[in-house]
Amino acid sequence: MSLTRKTAAELGALMASGEVSAVEVTQAHLDRVAEVDGQVHAFLHVAAESALAQARAVDARRAAGEELGPLAGVPIAHKDVFTTTDMPTTAGSKILEGYRPPYDATVTARLREAGLVILGKTNLDEFAMGSSTENSAYGPTRNPWDLGRIPGGSSGGSSAAVASYQAPLSTGTDTGGSIRQPAAVTGIVGMKPTYGGSSRYGLIAFASSLDTPGPFARTVLDAALLHEAFSGHDVMDTTSIHAEVPPVVEAARHGDVAGLRVGVVKEFGGEGYQPGVLARFHEAVELLESMGAKVAEISCPNFGYALPAYYLIAPSECSSNLARFDGMRYGLRAGDDGSRSAEEVMALTRAAGFGPEVKRRIMLGTYALSSGYYDAYYGSAQKVRTLIARDFEAAFHQVDVLISPTTPTTAFPIGERADDPMAMYLADLCTIPANLAGNAAISVPCGLADEDGLPVGLQIMAPVLGDDRCYRVAAAVEKAFESRWGGPLLKEAPSL
Repeated sequence: MSLTRKTAAELGALMASGEVSAVEVTQAHLDRVAEVDGQVHAFLHVAAESALAQARAVDARRAAGEELGPLAGVPIAHKDVFTTTDMPTTAGSKILEGYRPPYDATVTARLREAGLVILGKTNLDEFAMGSSTENSAYGPTRNPWDLGRIPGGSSGGSSAAVASYQAPLSTGTDTGGSIRQPAAVTGIVGMKPTYGGSSRYGLIAFASSLDTPGPFARTVLDAALLHEAFSGHDVMDTTSIHAEVPPVVEAARHGDVAGLRVGVVKEFGGEGYQPGVLARFHEAVELLESMGAKVAEISCPNFGYALPAYYLIAPSECSSNLARFDGMRYGLRAGDDGSRSAEEVMALTRAAGFGPEVKRRIMLGTYALSSGYYDAYYGSAQKVRTLIARDFEAAFHQVDVLISPTTPTTAFPIGERADDPMAMYLADLCTIPANLAGNAAISVPCGLADEDGLPVGLQIMAPVLGDDRCYRVAAAVEKAFESRWGGPLLKEAPSL
């Protein structure tokens, strides 16, 4: 089997045993990038020389007898919203084109400490605002299952890189579903950790009370290994939880749902959901029951208000966070011919540097925070957020985890929803509640829809710091489905 088809855990074990070097593994993945990324466009920047230098350093450390972690030498694709000192960080925006940060994000630093080899930076919706990766200033990424369809968003470059075997692992961020939704539509595993469980330091902010770094992988165990590698308390992030990382790797290795109480969210299903998605979801429910889980329907009545609440809270925080991009300190500066005032230069810079979706959200958020409207819009949305958190709290008194489809439909064609923001926003209908409450949630493949043969994801939600429960259930589901399918969903690479 080609090295690019191996899981991260398998690659780590092969390198630890001396059967293959980190340089060989890295070169194999760089070759794969050269072969297919012209069609997929998962990467905005490929750091081939740097990646090989990192790999050589890992090989040297191993040869010197140093004890390395399980992912040392494993290649990874890094979402271009995490700062990196040795390569550009653009957040998918023209306003940061060519920007080289003076510091590494904590997630970046921890990847380096764990010996992972960063292949390059992946494409995303501009400033992580979107569900399709069509909002990138550098062009859309394409779904490896069908190059005419979206790979999800905002972390679509990261999901596509893993699904097309360009990297066994990648990083993403999840603000309203931007890890789980891309994972679902590209047939891979994507995890949103508990908010505060992974550091936001050096993550270019979209919505600070929602943004959560997390892992992508082709297997549940690989996702858990990466989750463990970059998570944990960080003094540089004031929202970081001062707690041990939940035992996610152990849970992923010993997935078992016997006796577990599983709640099916009543509000997620029915009209607006693709029949093939619901069919695969119901099969997953039956599978959980057959493995000994106790399944019950649970009502979370305020989940229906999550989408409108999110689209007041997130744009409000975005309008505040993006005020720093003014053309004065770094990044793009437009119209500075010596005749214009600072205010005029700022306006021209933002007009030229921000794309339509970013401008839309800045305007929405600024309006929601404006005098006379704050209580009616932003304040009310925060009250809804509290009600959603209470729905979760009540549900987790009755069950151990909640499940739902990850997204109402499979991947839609590129351009289909570009002129209909509301239709685009509905892609995150099932994922947003976990962001508003700060809960842990994961998407794991549960088959292909009958209508189009495209991947469907099962979402598993757990309480705050219950990340290991997500991995426990996901690992059990993965094992059971692989037994049924005769191997992983991605055992055969999608046609490129």
